[in-house]
Amino acid sequence: MTDRRAGRISFDAVAEQYGAARPEYPPELFDTVVEITGITTDSRLLEMGPGTGIATRVMAERGFHITAIELGDHMAAVARRNLAEFPNVEIVVGDFETWDPGERAPFDLIYAATAFHWVDPARRYTRVAELVRPGGHLAIWTATHVFPEPGDPFFYEIQDVYDTLGDALPEGALWNKPGELPDEWGDELRASGVFDDVQYHQFAWVVDYDVEAYIALLDSFSVNLLRPPDEKAYLYGEIRRRVAARDDKLLHRGWGAPLHIARLK
Repeated sequence: MTDRRAGRISFDAVAEQYGAARPEYPPELFDTVVEITGITTDSRLLEMGPGTGIATRVMAERGFHITAIELGDHMAAVARRNLAEFPNVEIVVGDFETWDPGERAPFDLIYAATAFHWVDPARRYTRVAELVRPGGHLAIWTATHVFPEPGDPFFYEIQDVYDTLGDALPEGALWNKPGELPDEWGDELRASGVFDDVQYHQFAWVVDYDVEAYIALLDSFSVNLLRPPDEKAYLYGEIRRRVAARDDKLLHRGWGAPLHIARLK
């Protein structure tokens, strides 16, 4: 199994925990997707890697018809349960790169919430072009750590533990502030030759966690799902110990969502 596929499928074993731990995205992000793409409730949407349906629910509540393709059986089962009230949502199990959409295609919008980076780089854009109508759109975004000022110092202070585990930050690594996330996908999207317009937007918010909720969040990331048990025990033990020594028992994590919206030629 390749590292990419191992990372993709690792979430399936913790589907319930993943759904409970991962943050919701800000409403303004979805407003921007709808405004720029011009989708309506008559449009056909394909969500790539819905997980347990965090982003799917928001789009479903807005009345959109969604086909969501999920690699993991357990993730798909949880998503179906979470979205059972929405007859306009179909969850299918499959691999985005090889799945046959049948009469569902072409789509007006493909979107991926913290999932596009798992798609085979050799097939990302040709596959999108196969599935989306000319003039349709691709929207991709992630949820990543940002560091407001003033922010919670815990996230700087805990870095020495990661250093001990061999997870030192690379030289020159930035502690990105809200609104200052680098445009990591723009050049690749433009160079693909598939799109004639690419837009980039950013959103930021803060979530407060008690220590167990924060550890549950960490345990939903592939890097920790695949981490050796002794390393994980050390990391989580240090987090618990250090939070217990604080006056403020909550951790205030800044989140940032870089959003790219690209229109197909």
